[in-house]
This record gives sequence, C-alpha cells and structure tokens, in this order.
Amino acid sequence: MAEELTPENPDEAEEPIKQRKNGLYPGVSDELADSMKSGWADTALRGLEPIAQAAETAARRAALSARFPGERLVIPAGNLKTRSNDTEYAFRASVEYAYLTGNQTEDGVLVLEPVTGGHRETIYLLPRSDRENGEFWLSGQGELWVGRRHSLTESEALYGIPASDVRELADTLREATGPVRVVRGYDAGVEAALTDKVTAERDAELRTFLSEARLVKDDFEVGELQKAVDSTVRGFEDVVRVLDKAEATSERYIEGTFFLRARVEGNDVGYGTIAAAGPHACTLHWVRNDGPVRSGDLLLLDAGVETHTYYTADVTRTLPVNGRFSEIQRKIYDAVYDAQEAGIAAVRPGAKYRDFHDAAQRVLTERLVEWGLVEGPVERVLELGLQRRWTLHGTGHMLGMDVHDCAAARVESYVDGTLEPGMVLTVEPGLYFQADDLTVPEEYRGIGVRIEDDILVTADGNRNLSAGLPRESGEVESWMAALLQG
Repeated sequence: MAEELTPENPDEAEEPIKQRKNGLYPGVSDELADSMKSGWADTALRGLEPIAQAAETAARRAALSARFPGERLVIPAGNLKTRSNDTEYAFRASVEYAYLTGNQTEDGVLVLEPVTGGHRETIYLLPRSDRENGEFWLSGQGELWVGRRHSLTESEALYGIPASDVRELADTLREATGPVRVVRGYDAGVEAALTDKVTAERDAELRTFLSEARLVKDDFEVGELQKAVDSTVRGFEDVVRVLDKAEATSERYIEGTFFLRARVEGNDVGYGTIAAAGPHACTLHWVRNDGPVRSGDLLLLDAGVETHTYYTADVTRTLPVNGRFSEIQRKIYDAVYDAQEAGIAAVRPGAKYRDFHDAAQRVLTERLVEWGLVEGPVERVLELGLQRRWTLHGTGHMLGMDVHDCAAARVESYVDGTLEPGMVLTVEPGLYFQADDLTVPEEYRGIGVRIEDDILVTADGNRNLSAGLPRESGEVESWMAALLQG
C-alpha cells in the first residue's frame, strides 16, 4: 500500500491535510505544487441518467415528509471507520440514508428542511477533490488515492436531489431553529451540531418510522432481492464444486469461494458467511470458519450475496460433504425439512407473523417427543419451551437492506403484526444437537441442521425466491452429484 505525500506547510492550506509522521517525502516544493494544479483534462460527466430507483427513493422521501410535517429531518450516511492505524474498513452507508437517496458515499447527509406544504430536500456531499489546494493528490482521501467522486452537479442528476457541500452542513445545523430529528449512531459531527436541538424520544420515532417503512417492499426492492438470491444460488453451486479442496484445507475455502461470487456479481456478502462443518454447525453464528471439512460430516452453509443496491439474500443449506446423508443425518434433516414446509405453508397475507414460527416449532417438537428426547405431550413441551434446547432460535425474520431488516419497528407492527403482500421474510427452522449434550443418544451429538429460504408474501400466498436451490434430502443428493460430475 503506497504512502501519501504531504505538503511542506499543511497549516497554510485552505484545509489542513494530515501529514504522515514517517513519510519518505519531507514536503512539496512550490514547483511541484504548481505542476500538479494544471495540465489535467476535463473529466466532468454530462448527460447522466437518474439511478434506477430514483422514482422509488423520491416516493419514500415524500412519505417521510408527510409523516413529520414542520420538522427538520437529518439522515446521515456515516463516516469511514478506522480498521487499524491509517487504514479503514470498507464503507457501507447507513440503511436509512441509502433507502431514501440511493447514494452510498461516506459523509453524505440527507436533510429535509420544513417549508410550506412539505420539505425542501438537500443531499449534502463531499464535492470533487480540490486541485487548487492539492487535496486530490495529497490527502489520503483524495481522488488519486481512493478514486473519483461525483461532482455536486453530477450527484443532482443521479439522485434527483439538490446537492450542497457537506463541509458547510455543521454551521447550517447549528443555526437551525424549530424541531429537529436525526438518525443517530452514524455521524458524531452531525449529532454534535444538533446536540441542543434533538431529543432521544423524537429521534427514536424517526428511526422506527424508517424501519417500518421497509416492512413492505416495492417492486424494485423485490427485484433486487431476487437478484441477490439468484447470485446466492450460484454461490452455493460454486461451493459444492470445490468441496474436495475444502476437505484439503478448511472451512475458509468455502467462505472464500462464496465471497468470490458475492464480489463478482454483487457488492459484498450481506453478512459474515457461516461455513460450519461437523459440530461447528451447532454454533448458530459460526463465522471463524477455520475448522476441518471432513467426508461423512454435514456442512451448514448460511450465506447471502448483497447487491450493489444493498439488498441481501439469506439462505442456508445443510449438505453432506461426501454427497450422501447417513441414516441419522437424514432423519434429522427430514424433520427440519418437514418443519420448514409447515412454516412456508403458513406464510400468506392476513396470517399472523408468528404463525410460520409456531407451525415449524410444532413439527420439530413432535419429532423430539417421538424420538424420546423430551417427554410429551407436545402441548406441554411447547408451553414450557422445552424444545428450545435443540431448536434454539426463532424461525425467521424480515429481510431487505439489512439481513435482519426492520429491526427498529414496533413489536405490534412486526412480531405481533400481520403479513401483507410485499413483505419478505426468511423461514429457517433448525435442530442442533451439541457435541457435549448428554441428554441425547451419542449418534445425535455434533449434528446441526438448518434449512433457510427467502419468502415473498404475495396476494394469494407466497413465493419462494430461493426455490432454485433444492431442499428435499433426495433432491439435495441428486443436485450435488450432478454438480460434482459436471
């Protein structure tokens, strides 16, 4: 990684540029500074078309404006976060900001200023790097270091929102009068400028509204989720084809294989890939992915591609590493499959959100009682939650721009709510028999199975967006055999 150049007198620059303590160049000569100011071609982009979701983001802002008339609304994208010393984590804009603008650049802030009849919208962004003061080549965030930014004019054309220089925003916010709400947790500078103008209660209401607005997806969002799932299906196929290489190395080969698909076809993975082989499948969020992959064991792969617009899939398959389930593995797998079938069948408009969870948990509980692992009757086990020793988690969650989307929604709108067309949720029952669980026969221990699909609520029922991946145990074996032979 190259090191930055620094000016001889950074304090004299219009905006001081941080100097690296042990940089190899002591400074910049006047002659070099003059040279770097000129001789550059015009790279302005003209005739730009609006982003694909411009109409949808405009409608979302209109709904936000209508909900909070007369109030200033501030929604930041967030800032870069340091990973180590002078390197940063890859930036991902806040979901609230990206949902309302489609923009994904760091330091951006959307402001809705109250006016008669609604709000005046402004997107505050960093303009292109300044060539006059040398920022474009001297700063670690200059264009020659991290790439070209859009100009404010270009941004206006892309996002359909008037754009201003974000470096002027703090003063504007400090001078603001009247009620203000801000989405907290993303931009400390913005929050500091508003410290005497906002309340935690009002800000929480803003976040809740934006979370609940995402409960029902529009057509653009459904299309993006389907893209994410389709890429995820291909990622799972990639993994099956290299299981021999994973056996020779570790679970990390599986993680890396899926990541390649995510980066080639999308923005990233939507969350840390769970590549859990053998008893690691019993750890719900196993993301270390440093264990062995052995023939005869199961591989629980929970992974999702995130699209360039931040919509993520969330799919899980539990696969026999050698392509064939053992008798006990099939027994447990088929129980989870039957539970998932019951859960998916319960997803329909007008149903309670909890119905699919209850349906899946009942099937799993029936099997646990049938196998003698817990004493019935089934109603008693469910009432006391005794099945949770082996089922552990809820059967699903909302899905969208966050893998656990709409998390700030009110309980009555989400978990205690009713399903509507356009909602997208996961159905993902599981059974997990820990390696050290002495309450079950030894043959069960160390086996973990989860099957997860992404389900769209439709006007007349549901559609499995991830139906491209087989689920039934025999079909899984046939699918794996075909991929391995190919």
